[in-house]
Amino acid sequence: MQFNKNNFLNYHKISTIDAHTEGEPLRIITDGYPEIKGNTILEKRQYVTDNLDHFRQLLMFEPRGHADMYGALITKPCTSEATFGILFMHNEGYSSMCGHGIIAAVSAAIESKALAMPEKNQVIGIDAPAGFIKAYAEKDAENKLAISFDNVPSFVEALNQQVNIPEFGPVNYDIAFGGAYYAFVDADKLNIACTPENNQQLINVGRVIKRAVMASYSINHPVEDDLSFLYGTIFYSSKTDSTRSHSRHVCVFADGEVDRSPTGTGVSARVALLHAKENLPTQQDVVIESIVGGKMTVRVQQKCQYFDKSAVIPRVTGRAFITGCHDFMLSPDDIFPQGFILR
Repeated sequence: MQFNKNNFLNYHKISTIDAHTEGEPLRIITDGYPEIKGNTILEKRQYVTDNLDHFRQLLMFEPRGHADMYGALITKPCTSEATFGILFMHNEGYSSMCGHGIIAAVSAAIESKALAMPEKNQVIGIDAPAGFIKAYAEKDAENKLAISFDNVPSFVEALNQQVNIPEFGPVNYDIAFGGAYYAFVDADKLNIACTPENNQQLINVGRVIKRAVMASYSINHPVEDDLSFLYGTIFYSSKTDSTRSHSRHVCVFADGEVDRSPTGTGVSARVALLHAKENLPTQQDVVIESIVGGKMTVRVQQKCQYFDKSAVIPRVTGRAFITGCHDFMLSPDDIFPQGFILR
């Protein structure tokens, strides 16, 4: 018996390349979307939010996705320096920036030959909602592809804040921006294990902390109102699997998603914190683990001033791997055209 997928003539088809960056999934949409209107990448993000959100739900939600799925929609560039634009999606909506998404998208573009392998230090310009991203690709000592990117200016928003959390009482946190805003919490001080077995507690407490911080602290991005929101809670721990690792991150973001990678925007915000609190020097590599042991290397590439903020430009490096190429189908009679989520 032979199946022929070309016979599904009445189905709407969306094609993707799926990958993971240090364990975190990325579903890269390559075909099947209508034209994404807008002159800027933020206008394009608003357009898909207002007009095409049913496609996000189709691809992120079950039965085609799951509660922790993540996606990227490639767009035409919006600025003269960019090679392409990118929009990021998840179970709750559209994020402002995603480091693992940048790494996986560039890696997939090069491996699929949509982009030629660049020269060393040649910039691949990307329009992202948080700002212009400079990405780089090179082969490491083992001739394996490694992707880096210089993130948007990252900075400390607030230090030594406190909220009261049931079960834990007063919880100290810092807020920093690395393309998105995060509340950083020392998991060791709360005796919370940053391990896969403790996944559910991390989700529950991360959600409670996020809601409490949002209720007590008002965030205002220096430029874009669209970026003025707390994206998630990041627990950090000194208990690592590798002696080379500085710390471990568990990022609980959106509607209770857990990042399987160390979080590209999160490690960017973390080096801004380390620079401010511990005088982390420029050009010093910091290796950060994820909940499943994936690793990203981050450093302060340079210091800068971002409006009234003392900021840094982080450089983040990680690895991405293709997991599949898919044609997702929507039958006109499908009883769950926008899918569903069970946590």
